[in-house]
Amino acid sequence: MSSSAQKYDVFQAIADPTRREVLKLLAEKELPISEITSHFSMSRTAIAKHLHVLSEAELVSGHKVGREKRYRLHPESFKELKDWLSYYEQFWNNKLSILKHVVEKDSEDDFN
Repeated sequence: MSSSAQKYDVFQAIADPTRREVLKLLAEKELPISEITSHFSMSRTAIAKHLHVLSEAELVSGHKVGREKRYRLHPESFKELKDWLSYYEQFWNNKLSILKHVVEKDSEDDFN
């Protein structure tokens, strides 16, 4: 691979809905490209391009088994995404606390 080749990161890789669906499939089990392709209405070449992006982001890897290439998920590679999202979790927790307070206050007002 040349040094000018694009290296995809986790965020670029998961930006596409098709790639997210591929990740879901691979979360269940290792699959050959033919089986992955059967879940989509696109060509094997298109799926291969999506798998390339996921591989570049180190979210999946492929290995030869006989004549077919099988792909597997690398869940440890999602750590970067998990770490990034965990920072924003505080905002969700705050919003949920406020919502809980509002709902409980409305419930108290209904009984008074």
